[in-house]
Amino acid sequence: MSSSTSASQEELKAQRVPVQWRDGCSALVIPLNVCRRKSLYMPWECDHERHAYEKCQYDDYLRRMKEAVKLKLAAAEAADS
Repeated sequence: MSSSTSASQEELKAQRVPVQWRDGCSALVIPLNVCRRKSLYMPWECDHERHAYEKCQYDDYLRRMKEAVKLKLAAAEAADS
């Protein structure tokens, strides 16, 4: 995951981001939470921030699944040898 979507531990601690959300998309969850607090968690607000965070999560999921498939194929090839 690129460093542009990862926030520093100091930023995450200052914004009180829970540990389970401190992943590769942590820099996008900070403005999302700020917007949510500002709009009193209205579901129709903060759409842009929410979609950006969800897209980052989805892209990270796809990257991890592609990596898992490569590892599985490599393990199968090693077992055949």
